[in-house]
Amino acid sequence: MARIRAAGALKVAVYNAFAPFSYRTGKGMEGLDVDLAKALAQQMGLQMTLLPFDADEDMNDDLRNMVWKGHYLGYGPADVMLHVPVDKYFQQNNKQAVIFAPYLREQVVLARDTRRLPKVGKAEDLKGVPLAAERGTGAASALIGHENHMLSSQVQIYEDGIKAMQAVLDGKAAAAYITRAQAETAIFQANPKPEHIEITDFPLQGVPRDGWPVGMAIKSGNDELGKELVQALTALRSNGQLLALFKQHGLTLVTP
Repeated sequence: MARIRAAGALKVAVYNAFAPFSYRTGKGMEGLDVDLAKALAQQMGLQMTLLPFDADEDMNDDLRNMVWKGHYLGYGPADVMLHVPVDKYFQQNNKQAVIFAPYLREQVVLARDTRRLPKVGKAEDLKGVPLAAERGTGAASALIGHENHMLSSQVQIYEDGIKAMQAVLDGKAAAAYITRAQAETAIFQANPKPEHIEITDFPLQGVPRDGWPVGMAIKSGNDELGKELVQALTALRSNGQLLALFKQHGLTLVTP
């Protein structure tokens, strides 16, 4: 923490190409996590320096590269990494890092066009209509594999969840099985605002019913830094700034 204070800046690692949380535009890096990084640094009386990075093969590699060791190409580690699942088993497998301070809860949902699917209570209700999902996700696997691949021929795979949701808005799919944040982002960006979309919980086997909390990670032993980050996040939550950031991006703040 003394080194960070001397430098006057908090170095924050965020993912590249991870809308709506962190992504590159013509103006630079934008997204909820980018704005949260700025707010945390300001609350701590520091400037913010971003360290955007591409996801490695798994999150264990990401923690090694961005939190406790640094990448073999020569960049990193950062002081803190955002958007890390707060999970006790994941923590046990990554003892060189401390995972803490959840600031949101991610959840897989069914976002559907109510004109084509007025009511959905079970997977069988999805038969006969095109469905959308994101490539390489657990949600896509659960949808394709459900009940011996009952729906597999209907599932169209998209590069990311926002594009899957856009397919619903464009009438190319009747429903998308993606995260709430991805669904809400596409809806927020749509003009005019769609009145025919409903987002509901729709847990399938292999998908956590209540979603998963998302927080941050620092290198083990940096206790003072961790304490100050918790205090900063608590202040942002208490003064309404955290909620305002979510609303600014059209997202729902679900209590972690």
